[in-house]
Amino acid sequence: MRYVIKVNDVTNNEGSLKGFATVTFGESFKVTNIETLEATDGRLFVSMPRYKTNQKDEKGNDIYKDICNPITKEFRGNLYNDIVTAFENRNAEHQVKSENSSRMIKVIASVSPYEREGSNMKALARVILDDCFVINNITIIEDKNGKNFVAMPGYKTNQKDEQGKDIYRDICYPVTADFREMMNGRLMDAYEKIINGKSEQIITAVEKNSIISNMVQRESIR
Repeated sequence: MRYVIKVNDVTNNEGSLKGFATVTFGESFKVTNIETLEATDGRLFVSMPRYKTNQKDEKGNDIYKDICNPITKEFRGNLYNDIVTAFENRNAEHQVKSENSSRMIKVIASVSPYEREGSNMKALARVILDDCFVINNITIIEDKNGKNFVAMPGYKTNQKDEQGKDIYRDICYPVTADFREMMNGRLMDAYEKIINGKSEQIITAVEKNSIISNMVQRESIR
């Protein structure tokens, strides 16, 4: 799968965070907020966008999980190495092409319904791109007119809208109308099959609870 990497330095930062990367897959899907960090030995490594779960580790610390990440060892190694290389060279762009770079990215969608009184969240979902990269924390939301739509995972900014509500921005999202229509169509088809009893639920209960705790705060702005 072809991708283009863009990196930015973090200025005036004395911690381990050195920069951020944005990766666009196949000119169709963009992932932002990828961190480039420096280990104690000076080695650079990559951390994908994460969310805080409602779980704790043995020491009582919060457990975080990736919102999106590579799911094969080979693709993870290639992607992370390319991100580090792009950061070290401070290239404006670092582009990698595969043999199948001209075709549209393959999308596999899985959905799990969510029901709670008073909630406009109808389902939790994930998509897998080209069998090598997964995006979690996707939700299906019902708007004020009773129409369902797909909401990509996002983060809260420091900005407010005209009503004083927090403004959120998507962390990863389709960048072309055709790919958005195709991906959202796959998600909505999977949702329809689930609610009509024609497909199995795939997202586990643990994942569902973690994603719900991360998404409930966003419901009021939908």
